[in-house]
Amino acid sequence: MKLPGARLLLAGCAACIGGTFQYGYNLSTINAPTVYVQNFINETWRERYQVDITEKALTLLWSTIVSVFTLGGLIGATIGGTLSVKLGRKGTLLANNTFALLAALLMGLSYPTGLFELLIVGRLLIGIHSGICLCVQPLYLGEMAPTAYRGIIGMGSSIFITGGILTGQVMGLKEVLGTEEYWPILLATTCIPAILQLLILPWFPESPRYLLIDKGNDKKCKKALKQLHGATRCDGELEDIMKERNNLTGFKAKKPWELLADRSMRWQLLTVMLLNAAQQLNGINAIYFYANYVFRQSGIPVDQIPYVTIGTGACECITALTCGLLIESLGRKVLITGGYILMSICCILLTLTLSFQDSSPIFPYLSMVCIFAFILSFGLGPGGVTNILTTELFTQTSRPAAYIITGTVNWTSFFFISLVFPFIVIGLNQYSFLVFLAVCSSVAIYIVLVVPETKNKTFLEIQNEFKSSNNRKAFNANNAEVLPMST
Repeated sequence: MKLPGARLLLAGCAACIGGTFQYGYNLSTINAPTVYVQNFINETWRERYQVDITEKALTLLWSTIVSVFTLGGLIGATIGGTLSVKLGRKGTLLANNTFALLAALLMGLSYPTGLFELLIVGRLLIGIHSGICLCVQPLYLGEMAPTAYRGIIGMGSSIFITGGILTGQVMGLKEVLGTEEYWPILLATTCIPAILQLLILPWFPESPRYLLIDKGNDKKCKKALKQLHGATRCDGELEDIMKERNNLTGFKAKKPWELLADRSMRWQLLTVMLLNAAQQLNGINAIYFYANYVFRQSGIPVDQIPYVTIGTGACECITALTCGLLIESLGRKVLITGGYILMSICCILLTLTLSFQDSSPIFPYLSMVCIFAFILSFGLGPGGVTNILTTELFTQTSRPAAYIITGTVNWTSFFFISLVFPFIVIGLNQYSFLVFLAVCSSVAIYIVLVVPETKNKTFLEIQNEFKSSNNRKAFNANNAEVLPMST
């Protein structure tokens, strides 16, 4: 299998290190200092009001610190697409680092100033940063990559998310920064990826498609293609971009409500909305919740569980890399369908092993195997391919609006599952995985029936395939209405 050129890979890494890596890193780093932050809130409260904070108030404040990240993400998702049109893909990624640097400063100063409120504001800001980067970074990666390497480059988003989660887990260990003394520094380290991106990304060009289609700048587009693909390979990609521009002549970038009202794009939009919702509702969050319980049941000492948890992060990272290597040979549809089918099987097996957890010493270990298998299945398909499909199913004028809509769906689903999941577990216990079984199996069936393979196809070819599919469905629906009248 041929790999992309070094410059193209480096451009992808420069975009990801300050983008989705930050998202994954801030998802995991907040878990390690839980007890220390709660002690800090209690001490601060006592100094201010000469009384200990109530348990309910402490839980509320801690929940706010954790969950305000999703609110920030939702805000970022709603503005990311608009910023990508006004500032460009690269320009938005660079400007977005302002939120990360401010967040790092506020969270780092919270302890020395005795203001736990700074943690709330800092988490909100880094959430906004994550919402923007999850929207704009896949745009940048998908638009700068040639058709043959779009899958590999697009997988950068998933690889760096998992890499960020794994790095955050390692940094949160007691041997590193996961101590009472260093937790403010741990939260402030989110400035490091931002600084790295500000130093590296300016050396790479703006998205060639944005330069030609949105800005109409032929010279800069050709220069960007030469920088990214080399002088000998840029002509074919330039021809493809020119065809797309000619097809979109007279069209401006759509607003989200215009895309929602466009009947010709409804199947593409329904598909990516469903896939983005399923990415949060498929049970991956439940797996991480149950992991600690299963590890304890397996006899792993409590103080060793963080090290085993790193194993789950490493699994997800390895499968994201594997997916990146397989995506151009196996295709998007095989990987994402196969991933959801395997996750469905894992849900069944995990329900059974958790049900018989106390029957035999072997069942906790079987549950561990199911947990790792579920994570591997998620990383192999749904975790990485979803963002790539969101890029590929739309042309230039529709893509930013599509990312605003799907980002809103993704973050709303994230908030919903965070809110509802504890009640699902309390009500159903191990049978909660039957809910996720229904989600995974339904999505797998939908993909098989509706979603075309997008491997090695241009954006126009993919759009035309959906149009012809829509026309067939409309024709069949009209015939179904006419037949009864003719009998």
